[in-house]
Amino acid sequence: MSAIVQAFRDADLRKKILITLALLVLYRVGAQIPTPGVDYALISARLNEVSQGDQATMFSIIGLFSGGALLQLSIFAIGIMPYITASIIVQLLTVVIPRFEELKKEGQAGQTKMTQYTRYLTVGLALLQSAGIVALADREQLLGQGMPILVEDRTIWTLIMMIIVMTSGAVLIMWLGEIITEKGVGNGMSLLIFAGIATQIPAQGAIILEQSGGVTFGLVLAALIVLVVGIIFVEQGQRRIPVQYAKRMVGRRQYGGSSTYLPLKVNQAGVIPVIFASSLLYVPILITQIVTMNNPTPPDNWWMNNVMAWLQNPGSWQYILIYFAMIIFFSYFYVSIQYDPVEQADNMKKYGGFIPGIRPGRPTAQYLAFVMNRLLFVGALYLGLIAILPNLALDAGVTGTGSMGMSAFGGTAILIMVSVALTTVKQIESQLLQSNYEGLLR
Repeated sequence: MSAIVQAFRDADLRKKILITLALLVLYRVGAQIPTPGVDYALISARLNEVSQGDQATMFSIIGLFSGGALLQLSIFAIGIMPYITASIIVQLLTVVIPRFEELKKEGQAGQTKMTQYTRYLTVGLALLQSAGIVALADREQLLGQGMPILVEDRTIWTLIMMIIVMTSGAVLIMWLGEIITEKGVGNGMSLLIFAGIATQIPAQGAIILEQSGGVTFGLVLAALIVLVVGIIFVEQGQRRIPVQYAKRMVGRRQYGGSSTYLPLKVNQAGVIPVIFASSLLYVPILITQIVTMNNPTPPDNWWMNNVMAWLQNPGSWQYILIYFAMIIFFSYFYVSIQYDPVEQADNMKKYGGFIPGIRPGRPTAQYLAFVMNRLLFVGALYLGLIAILPNLALDAGVTGTGSMGMSAFGGTAILIMVSVALTTVKQIESQLLQSNYEGLLR
């Protein structure tokens, strides 16, 4: 509490915190405003039923990040997912497209250009996603087969207006996130996700308490505390590689001669592999539902009886194995395109740095790659176990629906919340430290 009081005593930091809180409140208010053309009374009547059905699992990753706005078809129903997907795609394209790789190396000007491309792609993805959701709602298949949630006297212009409103809401969320990042505290997009998940905790906790009793609810809280402690322990974990800088003379001044270390995080990939795997697992379900939209009776074939049965049941061992394997794969894939040991070794050599006992250049790059692969193995297993832990331990005993893995009490949600909280607290502490140093210099 003393740190919080100290933060609010600093005028500049207090202004940033208040701006951040105000924009988060605005985001949550928008998530409760229904889109024109939606029968809000019908949606409210179906929310309790749908939260326990298979349809909830199909949109759970999007609903998790939107704070429940998707199922309510609010103006912020699309949430932050289009921007996250666009950001990931642009980052991946830096490996494939030489132009993007050049922009990445141009510094601030190149980063501004890539941000512009990300915004354009976000609008396109939001348009496609909102069109798909509106189409499913119009066919009365979004919250269950034959369940109407739109007004009866709707026309094609009503549906177009709904698509435009949802797309505009996604763009507005992107703007709010950028304003928080620029003028507030922490990463705006991450804090919006944090706010969306945090607002679901009381309601979902009440559901667990009502359906499973106080003993199970207490066990869930105890497991949650252990999970948070474990996540903090691993997220803070680093492998510090010592680096020595040789002395060099520039004019009459001497530079270098200092010892430092290169910090390599245990979980270098963050939560991106979990988001990749979750999103990819729901793509076949969404495509299959759109293809069979006009068929009231699902076809009886191998795809529907096996693959769709696995993907729609997160409690099945097939789903757990596929999910775990995809997280491992995406962990290695994402880190391989984000961290280049050769580039790191060249930068160290350029400034006269070397690892004691390792020759500069190629041997340094090989050593860094070796250490990173060992850390990545542990980090990938950690991410996979955190993601599938609710599927293994909580689904059968708490809800029985298989949707626990992507709820606010699931491993993915807790991992995101703890990571965002740690990053935001570190940024506040660094600004407080900077303010104190400025006071000493005066």
